[in-house]
Amino acid sequence: MNSELEKKDNKIEKSFFSIFITTFTTIFIAELGDKTQIATLMLSAESGKPTIVFLGSSLALISSSIVGVLIGKWVSKKISPSKFAFFTGALMMLISIFLAYETFKNYF
Repeated sequence: MNSELEKKDNKIEKSFFSIFITTFTTIFIAELGDKTQIATLMLSAESGKPTIVFLGSSLALISSSIVGVLIGKWVSKKISPSKFAFFTGALMMLISIFLAYETFKNYF
């Protein structure tokens, strides 16, 4: 019985760390070089107060992440994971097609 509890605890722990590392890596890579990072760089350089800029930008990212998490939680109760994956994939394809069209329409 004790062995089963340890296995269950390890599974929960692995799940937590797996989700945490995946989330951290995805968001970290997505945020590198984007307009938020450039704006933070400029604000820090202009103000000369990097600590205050860090605190403000961190709070802003946390606040926007809370909105995403809450919407994600709500959506997960309304739509099955397979349907959600299908719709998000279709949306990404539509956005890609639109962006490709906008990019190449002047060349043809």
